[in-house]
Amino acid sequence: MSDSTNSPKTIRRVLIANRGEIACRVIATLRRLRIESVAVYSDADAGAQHVRDADIAVRIGPAPAIESYLRIDAVVDAAVRAGADAVHPGYGFLSENQQFAAALDAAGIVFLGPPASAIATMGDKISARAAVVERGVPVVPGLSRPGLTDDELIAAAPEIGFPVLIKPSAGGGGKGMHRVETADALPAALITARREAAAAFGDDTLFVEHFVDTPRHIEVQVLADRHGNVIHLGERECSLQRRHQKVIEEAPSALLDAQTRARIGQAACDAARSVAYVGAGTVEFIVSAKHPDAFFFMEMNTRLQVEHPVTEMVTGVDLVEQQIRVAAGEPLALSQNDITLTGHAVEARVYAEDPASGFLPTGGTIVSVRHPVPPNQPQAGPVRADSAMRDGLVVGSDYDPMLAKIIAYGDDRATALARLDAALAQTHVLGVGTNIDFCRFVLRRPEVAAGTLDTELLDRLVVDYAAPATDPAAVARVALHHVGQDTPRAATDGLWRTAVGWRIGEPAALTHTVTDGTRTYVSSLVPGAGITIRSEGESDWAANVSATSTTLTVDGLTQGWSLAVDEDDANWVAGPGGTWVLRPLHVLADAADAEHAGDINSPMPGTVVAVSAADGADVTAGSVVVVVEAMKMEHALKAPADGVVAVKVAVGDKVKANQLLAHVAPAVQPEEA
Repeated sequence: MSDSTNSPKTIRRVLIANRGEIACRVIATLRRLRIESVAVYSDADAGAQHVRDADIAVRIGPAPAIESYLRIDAVVDAAVRAGADAVHPGYGFLSENQQFAAALDAAGIVFLGPPASAIATMGDKISARAAVVERGVPVVPGLSRPGLTDDELIAAAPEIGFPVLIKPSAGGGGKGMHRVETADALPAALITARREAAAAFGDDTLFVEHFVDTPRHIEVQVLADRHGNVIHLGERECSLQRRHQKVIEEAPSALLDAQTRARIGQAACDAARSVAYVGAGTVEFIVSAKHPDAFFFMEMNTRLQVEHPVTEMVTGVDLVEQQIRVAAGEPLALSQNDITLTGHAVEARVYAEDPASGFLPTGGTIVSVRHPVPPNQPQAGPVRADSAMRDGLVVGSDYDPMLAKIIAYGDDRATALARLDAALAQTHVLGVGTNIDFCRFVLRRPEVAAGTLDTELLDRLVVDYAAPATDPAAVARVALHHVGQDTPRAATDGLWRTAVGWRIGEPAALTHTVTDGTRTYVSSLVPGAGITIRSEGESDWAANVSATSTTLTVDGLTQGWSLAVDEDDANWVAGPGGTWVLRPLHVLADAADAEHAGDINSPMPGTVVAVSAADGADVTAGSVVVVVEAMKMEHALKAPADGVVAVKVAVGDKVKANQLLAHVAPAVQPEEA
């Protein structure tokens, strides 16, 4: 909604100013309400799922977000050209941009969000803190006002009490945020925080708060209409986060009792009232695990949250539908007494990243994907998949690495956790590395099962994580595919069309060798008699195995498996125990093959931001040659050996996963006289 008071309006066509899974999710509700949907897309998203799902699609610019999804003029122009009555901003991009809300208002288009004034107040943490204090909402002890100098912050810290948390007034996501334990460490931390805040948000304004011991991140969903009605829909526990980025969320929180739940819900409504809020919003609180009855306001997100599905599953309320109805001028059809939290819901975010390699962003082409249930059906049942993944989707480096969310519901928390683990086991993404196995690792930890959470738990658990060891059944699945034993053939194909062939006498054993990058596995298959797999340092694994394109039967037990081969001949296999990449073993047979040992390839799609070695220069092993930026992180790629480097790229080049960036050849030794 805009700051002006428009008369009630019928909304027949909505443009979604976003992409990915949130755009698909919004389109699903629009379709149910028989409202036409308009997708916007950059050149990188021309074939994306949200573009395919929408009734109308409008191009808004090149791949970089700054030239497409973040261009207010381009998005507003697309809405006007498409004849949209309203715009849903999703989350991220322009969703909390007051200029965007004002521009839509000026164009006579309804913004499915709060007034621009509420966005402005809550978008600045210092003004937000001041606004909620006026309403009596508790805040963390600290010092916050515009223009605080380092000297003022240093002077205030002892009275606030160490440890303290330095926070930037603008932005979020943990950027510029620093925990400081002692007065001596504060000056240097302030310098770093200001530099980071200025780089990330263009604003180096800081404030300081007391650091809450054993903090838990609990947020409350609110709904408000233009008629003064404000209600809350309970809380969500978002403490399972890594470096301030949420990974697993749930509703309700296992920490709060009924009395505290009512108090924190009322505080969230008061925070919304402090800025005359309209629409769906989320008020975030910090709560000490040791003192759960004491909670403190952190910030308000003036938009739909990524984790909104868990609230929808325990309340039965479609939050996107409520946003549309409120924006059309309708009063809330729900009162606080109508809201009941039933059962428990848990969500896992699926990211394109490699947890076993320091959460390095991944990318490439999704060769094959299998969801646990049909995706983008918000009212589907106990398992839900909000997803933008599809076969053939190219995952690049221009946008956030989140691909999907898998959500599970149960009558109690234990059931919901178990159901989510099972759903993740059935979510197979082949061709692009994801964090699915890491999410399953987290769900099975005893601390998580017991509900003893805090915002630093995930960072502590990371040190114990390792990618699941290769399942011999995965090797068997690849071997069966390699010899053509997983695909039924018509009888007319004949023996000459199979990889097995035939011979006179005893059946011949067929061998296949693959590596997972750590170990080598040799399979020996006798058609009709079973398979034996040997790996380095381990005894043989033997079983009677058969396969189809979707199942693997081992000694009579059938399970769901998926297999796909990417353009580099790597075998991607997903089964009950994880996902593995098994590559045919390559032996360096001659000098020409050995030349590839000096290749420097990009580990993911990205942009070259630096070339540290000149073409033809001498380099030493371990020296940085090229720096690639992907998904907001820089990755320094180093020379594998001493030699002379041939650089194949330049600064600004877009590169693909596994693309050759440079090659290091051994230096030519001078001939002896």
